[in-house]
Amino acid sequence: MKAGGGGVAPAKRRWRGLAIGVLFLVVLSMLVPLGFLLGLHNGFHSTGFMPLQHASPSGDRSSHIDNLVRKLGPTLSKDLIKGFVNEAKNETSRINATPKSQQKNGIPVSPQFVLQPLSNKNISTVTGKAGTKASFDDELCELKYGSYCIWREENREEMKDSTVKKLKDQLFVARAYFPSVAKIPAQNKLSRELRQNIQELERVLSESTTDADLPPEIQKKSQRMEAAIARAKSIIVDCNNVDKKLRQIFDLTEDEANFHMKQSAFLYQLAVQTMPKSLHCLSMRLTVDYFKDHSFDKDLSEKYSDPTLQHYVIFSKNVIASSVVINSTVMHARDTANQVFHVLTDGQNYYAMKLWFLRNTFKDAVVQVLNIEHINPDYHDEATISHLTLPVEFRVFFHSSDNAPAIPNRTQYISIFSHSHYLLPEIFKNLERVVVLDDDVVVQQDLSVLWTLDMGGKVTGAVQICSVRLGLLQRHLGESNFQQNSCSWMSGLNVIDLVRWRELDISRTYWKLVKQVSMKEGSALLASLLTFQDLIYALDSAWVLSGLGHDYGLNIQEIKKAAVLHYNGNMKPWLELGIPKYKVYWKKFLNQEDQFLSECNVNP
Repeated sequence: MKAGGGGVAPAKRRWRGLAIGVLFLVVLSMLVPLGFLLGLHNGFHSTGFMPLQHASPSGDRSSHIDNLVRKLGPTLSKDLIKGFVNEAKNETSRINATPKSQQKNGIPVSPQFVLQPLSNKNISTVTGKAGTKASFDDELCELKYGSYCIWREENREEMKDSTVKKLKDQLFVARAYFPSVAKIPAQNKLSRELRQNIQELERVLSESTTDADLPPEIQKKSQRMEAAIARAKSIIVDCNNVDKKLRQIFDLTEDEANFHMKQSAFLYQLAVQTMPKSLHCLSMRLTVDYFKDHSFDKDLSEKYSDPTLQHYVIFSKNVIASSVVINSTVMHARDTANQVFHVLTDGQNYYAMKLWFLRNTFKDAVVQVLNIEHINPDYHDEATISHLTLPVEFRVFFHSSDNAPAIPNRTQYISIFSHSHYLLPEIFKNLERVVVLDDDVVVQQDLSVLWTLDMGGKVTGAVQICSVRLGLLQRHLGESNFQQNSCSWMSGLNVIDLVRWRELDISRTYWKLVKQVSMKEGSALLASLLTFQDLIYALDSAWVLSGLGHDYGLNIQEIKKAAVLHYNGNMKPWLELGIPKYKVYWKKFLNQEDQFLSECNVNP
């Protein structure tokens, strides 16, 4: 009997398990419709919807969202719209809470020096107040990225996918309205139309990346989609899904725009700072050939130290840039027999420079190439001159101000002496006066008159920039004694009285000031401005025309009349980024038929 009844219990247990499973499925089938009725489906995303991600805080985001809502939102009564906008403002204000100082300026960058490398120079940013209130986007871009914003506007290309982008926007808006319209029984026809248009655009966009890839009938499809969206906007629907979609497209678009802006600015700076491949080739070829045969090296040491001659000094690491400076100076000189050029470079470019100027002659002028790393002055730490430093450039941006409505916003590039310039009295101990030229200048007139210039006991002659006075830099100069109305000055073309320099021991004063302001950003600018305070002889502004490396709006007649053209700024004439209409004044002094230039494809 026990053996016969043993098979009943397992069968009962299997039946009970099946009954429990069926009961669970029945309960689940009741809960799912109940969840939809209670509106829980809003927690699930429809096809093509990505979870909302908060982008980086932006002080003006709520106004952008409001504009999008007004443009793409449904037709609602004024009371409903007012409530919706207020809610959006409250939410975005909580997300985007920023310090008051940043909200006031509208930018996340404090008005202070920010050192940025620029090719062989440095750029710093200092902000002041002057001018009228300009576009927020333009002001922010120019403050953060400098001349990149100007270059971007001048070199803007026509979009090849404008229609594709428009279709993507239509597709996104249609997806935003479709879930809400689909829930309205009376709008089944519109719902089917939206679904059909969405599917058509998805198919087209999956096969097209530019406008040329689009089918011929795309305009009709776009018009049908636009009409369907307009009908959907005229219907009073639940705004939750539409709001999420519009906020999502705003976040995604803003993040993408910020990414591309930073990427473009980085690539622009990279192109500015990186030596072009052709110039690198030129330097390497010259160096190799120098060691193959330098038997034609000349010794003209007597002229190098003769104080009765006209001595020009150029700090440079760029072979063709220094060559253009010398060639343009010689071509406009009345007498070249008394001209001596001293090119100071580093060890890496020393032999390339030496061979170039041995192979090329500049009428009767003499060129000496010096390696600054072989100089050992005894009045400061040798570590400071372990490498060549070129003139330092500072980008000065002036904020707009309601108090000065007649003065426009402006950005200026001020170049100043580097550490290497303060070695001049030690390098040229027998000379009494020299003219220092930056390697980004072109000479268009005879400069011999500078040797008869009476500077009245001043140390250096320079063009002053009175739009940037020391008072604007007070927060950076600290408690140093200086005259607030004193003008800043520019390197590029400078006449230096070495006798007076030695009498006042300018170099020692400079190094003391460098130590005092070494913890501050832009120490080279601050120390140079304080060192030469009341010691600058103001050259006539007609001597130098600056801005050819960043300002597209210079007058052509003024360019032709100027004695010296200064390509200060990012867009140097030997770079592809250089301003094309200004390059012609630089390229005409470059011997493009030279063998090395042809072999290395040097064609700025």
